Amino acid sequence: MNIFKEGITTQNQQINLSILEEKGVELFVKREDAIHPFVSGNKFRKLKYNLQEAQKLKKKILLTFGGAFSNHIVATAVAGKKSGFKTIGVIRGEELGLNIKETLKNNATLREAHENGMHFQFVPRDVYRQKTSFGFIEKLKNRWGDFYLIPEGGTNCLAVDGCQEILTEEDSQFNYICSAVGTGGTIAGLVNSAKKNQKILGFPALKAYSLADDIKKYTTRNDNWKLQKKYHFGGYGKYNEELISFINQFKEETSIPLDPVYTGKMLFGVLDLVGKDYFEKGSKILVIHTGGLQGIDGVNAQLKTKNKELILV
Repeated sequence: MNIFKEGITTQNQQINLSILEEKGVELFVKREDAIHPFVSGNKFRKLKYNLQEAQKLKKKILLTFGGAFSNHIVATAVAGKKSGFKTIGVIRGEELGLNIKETLKNNATLREAHENGMHFQFVPRDVYRQKTSFGFIEKLKNRWGDFYLIPEGGTNCLAVDGCQEILTEEDSQFNYICSAVGTGGTIAGLVNSAKKNQKILGFPALKAYSLADDIKKYTTRNDNWKLQKKYHFGGYGKYNEELISFINQFKEETSIPLDPVYTGKMLFGVLDLVGKDYFEKGSKILVIHTGGLQGIDGVNAQLKTKNKELILV
């Protein structure tokens, strides 16, 4: 079963909030999250051509890397199963493998990946940092066989090619395109496919000081994009009560769910910039909903133990 349909396009949903009317700007959300429950948003775009390449090379196994709550891990497991691949997830944190039954019981992300056939190799954090080294890759090949390697977060040249398909001709009306940024593949695709008059704003979800250099590896355009680095809320996977309250208020007012790792931070940043008159009056802004909603379960489990406000889904 091939879930990677050709020419898939997603709806642009207009957002009606008082701050937007007050500042005279229009805001739309591209609902990439609606593509698939688990292989959604940028994960769909990044995996599309990678899985086609794996099939072309007649590989039977996909191997990739991720943390305990990685959207990419789940997406690879689901897409791999539906496309006939065996999948391997090299997971950061050897402690997660000490009691796998308990880990799967308490971690919805790894449980979903496991239920879709993914095999795990849990490694210490210092070993995980070697994920791009030749020696470590060779050890993985000795254990798992001849696999097709997909990098952490899914970003490579083929992933960027897929992300270039997010924007359509209809989107040329927008002055600004905004996206959350993790490994940089999505924003690189947007930078490459944007019209000359469009500006791309990236909202990093983590403290990544080399992120701009990572993006430059996949694009030759340096005049149409900028990173807004003040909205990571302390780093990757970090959040606070202000962000959770914002996500819930946005859901109540627009019916659009956001996750606290990527899209919540991005839209918090976009609306904060609207309030600070960053965007000229009359601007039309398109934000890309990159999915990632499956991660909400894990965050809500953490919030529940602290008796904190849960994220609406």
